[in-house]
Amino acid sequence: MHGNLFLVMSNAGERLKYTTAVILYGTIGMFLRYVSLPSEVTAMCRGILGSLFILLFRNLTKNPMDMNAVKANAKWLVLSGISLGLNWIFLFAAYMTTTVAIASICNYMAPIFVICLTPLLLREPLDKAKLPYVGLAFLGVLLVSNPSGKGVNLPGVLLGLTAALCFTAIVIFNRKLTDINAYDKSIVQLAVSAVTILPYALVHNHGTIPLPTGNAVWIVLMLGIVHTGFAYCLYFSGLKNLPVQTIAVLGYLEPVVSVLCSVLFLRETMGITGWIGTVLVIGSALLGELHGAGQ
Repeated sequence: MHGNLFLVMSNAGERLKYTTAVILYGTIGMFLRYVSLPSEVTAMCRGILGSLFILLFRNLTKNPMDMNAVKANAKWLVLSGISLGLNWIFLFAAYMTTTVAIASICNYMAPIFVICLTPLLLREPLDKAKLPYVGLAFLGVLLVSNPSGKGVNLPGVLLGLTAALCFTAIVIFNRKLTDINAYDKSIVQLAVSAVTILPYALVHNHGTIPLPTGNAVWIVLMLGIVHTGFAYCLYFSGLKNLPVQTIAVLGYLEPVVSVLCSVLFLRETMGITGWIGTVLVIGSALLGELHGAGQ
């Protein structure tokens, strides 16, 4: 009995860590609106600060990086890090172009893109039972991108969908990684993402990198340290012992939180078709993941 009680309490702790992480991820778009910096500069700072925080965490817990594992997976780590940097460039630009809710929902087409592309790129068999979820998700995006909705525009939707494609690439490249600690993987990917964003930031800002000033300093530090470094540590710590279905369900708190932040705090609206589309995208992606987890 004591063993069962300990297991329940332990799972509750892991669930709390994971839930806290995905909620933090869901508020990033909202805080980005209060930073007086180009979105790509904020994204680059997030990669730098996040990688440094996790590296410090590894050293403080006396678990130094396994450089042999990093070297063995260097190719896929670099490719996934580049994809992460591109995802942030497009997603952060989408946040600033359309509503936070719509940018987030378009980015959450990634699980649907994974279903469609893994048979081609990873030679995994296509689960035909998931095809209805794909169709419903694409219908959802069409409804979300309804031009009659306030704050909706085609460039913002396309930026969000491009971010989703980049996230799909991250998932595919991560499938190639073997025998590497999740924290080490994150350190390298975040660092590479910052290096990826740097040339784009220089070109986009005419050869200079604007520095945060005033309140933007604290928000950038928070996004890099709390919403990235700390959140990644919570995420991977909670991920280790949770059932796959629990992870799938709790993971979809992130787009829900993004939508709520958009509506409640930023006062952004989508209209009835936008809300229907939101439910279709999140529901389709969630059901598609639960379908796979249940097999």
